[in-house]
Amino acid sequence: MKYFKLPDLGEGLQEAEIVEWHIKPGDSVTTGQTIVSVETAKAIVDIPAPQDGTIAACFGEEGDLIHTGEPLLEFQGEQQEDTGTVVGKMEAAKEQHSEREQFVIGSPYRPGPSVPLATPAIRALAKRLKVDLSKISGTGNHHMITSDDVERAARLTQDLGEAQSLKGVRRSMARNMAKAHAEVVKVTINDDVDIDHWPAKEDITLRLVRAIANASKQEPNLNAWYDSSNDTFRVIEKVDLGIAVDTPDGLFVPVLRNVAEREPGDLREGMNRLRQDVKNRTIPPSEMSGATITLSNYGTIAGRYGNPIVVPPMVAILGAGRIYSNVVDTGIGFASHRFLPLSLSFDHRVITGGEAARFLKAVMDDLAMTD
Repeated sequence: MKYFKLPDLGEGLQEAEIVEWHIKPGDSVTTGQTIVSVETAKAIVDIPAPQDGTIAACFGEEGDLIHTGEPLLEFQGEQQEDTGTVVGKMEAAKEQHSEREQFVIGSPYRPGPSVPLATPAIRALAKRLKVDLSKISGTGNHHMITSDDVERAARLTQDLGEAQSLKGVRRSMARNMAKAHAEVVKVTINDDVDIDHWPAKEDITLRLVRAIANASKQEPNLNAWYDSSNDTFRVIEKVDLGIAVDTPDGLFVPVLRNVAEREPGDLREGMNRLRQDVKNRTIPPSEMSGATITLSNYGTIAGRYGNPIVVPPMVAILGAGRIYSNVVDTGIGFASHRFLPLSLSFDHRVITGGEAARFLKAVMDDLAMTD
């Protein structure tokens, strides 16, 4: 092959950010040697060389976003037929930037969607004021960037500091939350369950996993997928639980498979492994997709009640808040008991209030059990 393009990384991942090049033009590589590390919305992936050869050029710099089918590198040697999705002459990253600078109104060249529309004079102004045009939304005709846009951006940078582009996990999170907000008709119901009978060292997350699995058997419509594009609703027999994990890089939701059929020890081992893989950014993309319902145990940090977001195609998410104490009438006097607050969000397009309430009650009944 002459050009090696970003391969399909699976699980619907269509883009990746270049984290680190492990080779440079002029280097000789062997098949399977790591050539570049890229960050997807789910993990950091090391991409191996597809063949032996000498590197003629690398396309893209660290921090650049590259899409599936776009060139990563060029091998020295004879030109061969290119069967990928990219057509036309491919230039190295720095050469591409210089070509984009040549845009003028009326010329046949038009930049792609990621290239800001601006005249040479505006680009010169932006360079003088040290403004990144890629972070500006143009207010002129056809979204052209104006001098007012550049000067406004310069003032904001001076007053508030440099704006940072969302990358990797946070960019994916922003897109997913926007999609969920635009698509899902979300309703949240809250309640509290008395857990004063729990042992002091009870595994809270494990109890919640078991409760969700049992509730899914009693009210299976909440363990389902809904495809609004064709109005199809799929109730799923196996409970594959997405567990929200907070990290400095953003929110990850690895999937704990088939939770209803696994022993407690196996579940705990699986949760520990998923969290460690998330922490190390070594979790495979396949372990970050396919959840049928989600658990967010935000109460380990703070917050009594929440308003969890349902991410399609799922139709429900259970949030667990911070455990608190309250005085209760035991019938023979008053006592302080521990309570676990719960927040269940569901997609009201396909889930009724009665179904959601019964699911939440089933969760509470399981958590109230003494074993």
